Amino acid sequence: MDLNYDEIRRIHRLEKNSSKLVEVDLEFYSELRDFLGGEKQEYFDSLKDLSSTKARDFTNLKKMVEEIFAMREKKLLNKVLVASRTGDRGEEHMASQEKRLFGELLVLLEKHNRLLNGIFSDGESEGSGKDLNTLSVEILSDIPVFVGGDMNEYGPFRKGNVVAIPHKIAKLLSAKKLVEVKS
Repeated sequence: MDLNYDEIRRIHRLEKNSSKLVEVDLEFYSELRDFLGGEKQEYFDSLKDLSSTKARDFTNLKKMVEEIFAMREKKLLNKVLVASRTGDRGEEHMASQEKRLFGELLVLLEKHNRLLNGIFSDGESEGSGKDLNTLSVEILSDIPVFVGGDMNEYGPFRKGNVVAIPHKIAKLLSAKKLVEVKS
């Protein structure tokens, strides 16, 4: 899709009125950069002609794009937080750069969450060298929320999700044929 002023205005309006990410092309930010490059050149040309209309249009466009970016960033951060707790890694409506950021943030947040897991794991702490490792598992059937032996809540997990869970819990769920351990 070729971006234009009207499409950016539409995306801006939808982002403001929705708590979910608005669907954009996978290459949205590349297309946006190309579109803004042309608009910026027209803006510079208008400065030579002393045209205040084009300058105002570009200022409004710049503000809309900045707001779209900020709103999408906030929604992405919320989505990462939810995904770290539920294992739901849905990446629908994300541009390619957002998908990459989502994955990187999720890894960092899951690593940070292991600190809390360590607090409840028989006195183990992150620096103790004891087993705080997690295993990556694929969920083979839907699993409701449950409390593990470490007194932490896990789930709900949906069939097909790949999540990182503590080693002991992964082994228990694997023995019950609810998950498959990934290597």
